[in-house]
Amino acid sequence: MELMITKLLGFVLVLTRISSFFLVAPVFSGEAVPVRIRVAIVLLISVFFSTIIPSAVHPGQISALEAMLLISDEAIYGLALGLVAIFIFSVVKLSGQIIEREMGLAMAEVLDPLTGESAEPLSILLEMIFILLFLSANGHHLLLSIIARSYQAFPSGSIPTIPVLVEGIVKAGSIMLIACLRLAAPMLAAFLLLLVVLAVFARIMPDMDILFISMTLTVGLGLLMTGTFLLPFINGFVAEFADWMSKLAPL
Repeated sequence: MELMITKLLGFVLVLTRISSFFLVAPVFSGEAVPVRIRVAIVLLISVFFSTIIPSAVHPGQISALEAMLLISDEAIYGLALGLVAIFIFSVVKLSGQIIEREMGLAMAEVLDPLTGESAEPLSILLEMIFILLFLSANGHHLLLSIIARSYQAFPSGSIPTIPVLVEGIVKAGSIMLIACLRLAAPMLAAFLLLLVVLAVFARIMPDMDILFISMTLTVGLGLLMTGTFLLPFINGFVAEFADWMSKLAPL
């Protein structure tokens, strides 16, 4: 009976961490993945890890309140890992949103199949391309390796260090903003140069309809720069995503 309780509590702890991670993890947390599929994936991974990870919990030595606290710690740690992953994963989408606002496409919204909310078409396209590249490069294996490494840093039933979790989340948020600006920097420079050129033409030829010309040129320049500069950077960012996760994840 005690062995059964030990196994059950160990499985609940593993299930809590993994389900919290996949609740906010990239790709798997989107509405495009059916709920039944997500539940099946979480249960299958939890069963696998619970069989290979030794339980550090002894039910005879802890009370029900302590068991609830351990479950809460597992949920917090899983959410922290998932937040770090989704922050870095959102770099491509945020850079696409910055470019769209420079192109004047902020009002052109379509339904995002991942979140079920309205979003700009260019950012959704870039995100879909990044997801395909991410999965083709076995990015889902990277997420599983992060879970496996988390049990080496904080075994099941241990209390994670809160300052380490907060530091990882804060650094991931700052890296998200810096990286999306870095990806969008060539396009921002091109748009600034275009504005200077249009200002010169407006000064030389006052009768020219600069507003009509600028709308066409900004959209065309944005699409050209996206295909020339941003798409190759997205391909390289797949490998960079793995590097950032190994540095910023609280492991």
